[in-house]
Amino acid sequence: MTKLRLPRPAATSASAVLALALLLTACSQSTDAGKDDGEPSSALTHIHGLGLLDETLYVATHEGIYSPGEGGAPVLVGERRDDFMGFTVAADGTFLASGHPAPGTDGPSDLGLVVSEDAGRTWEVRSLGGEVDFHALDTAAGGPVYGYDSTNGRLRVTRDRVVWEDRAQLRALDIAVSPADPDTVLATTEAGVARSTDGGRTFAPGKGQVLTHVSWGAADALYGVSPDGALFRSGDGGGTWARVGSVPGGGPQALTAVGARRLLVATGDGVYESEDAGRTFERRMAVTAGDDGR
Repeated sequence: MTKLRLPRPAATSASAVLALALLLTACSQSTDAGKDDGEPSSALTHIHGLGLLDETLYVATHEGIYSPGEGGAPVLVGERRDDFMGFTVAADGTFLASGHPAPGTDGPSDLGLVVSEDAGRTWEVRSLGGEVDFHALDTAAGGPVYGYDSTNGRLRVTRDRVVWEDRAQLRALDIAVSPADPDTVLATTEAGVARSTDGGRTFAPGKGQVLTHVSWGAADALYGVSPDGALFRSGDGGGTWARVGSVPGGGPQALTAVGARRLLVATGDGVYESEDAGRTFERRMAVTAGDDGR
């Protein structure tokens, strides 16, 4: 498949900052998504997370977990069509997710932390079922799991995936944990990227580049994407950012760095992969996505 070389984007504008503020508002208002009594849509109305396991791409959406099939068409993994909001693949291969149950499903509206040990085919509630909807989950190898509790606007952390500790309150869209220091956590806010160096107990005010999503592929390879699709890389943990290019396909919906140079990004028309640190992209899965609200 032909790779796309993308032009360098313009600087993040005031309209991009407003776009992030609207995303944050949508994030805080979407806690009733699992209460809809309608039938699930055949289109993927929104992508919430991306992961890679044994070279298979997994895409967490409003209608379940999907992988690309023939021609890049999305194929449902397992049978559940839950609205998986937060999603990450842990170092041990376990899938961690949160969100809301599928329309018409019995049970509470918030999934809490759900885990899958068979690559998304089956799931079980591990903790906080009926209590919390994590809109972002992240962890580093050997470190705790961090979750952004969108309902209460609070970061939470667990070491055993069962007992959680409350950490700082903040208004964020995405989080990223340093692979070199599990006490260093970044959060994307409408004022810029906020940093914690004490395990999320406190955060410095957001500053600098305004980003919707961040992902740490290696200690010296932190990536972020702005509301208008500009792609950035930082080699110093977010202290400074260099523009790499822009992501294809419209507004960004999810970003995962699976190494120093390998990126997965979901935008308005598909899931794309880059193996050259974001200079070129190849579409891995085609989707018909909805708006950018979470």
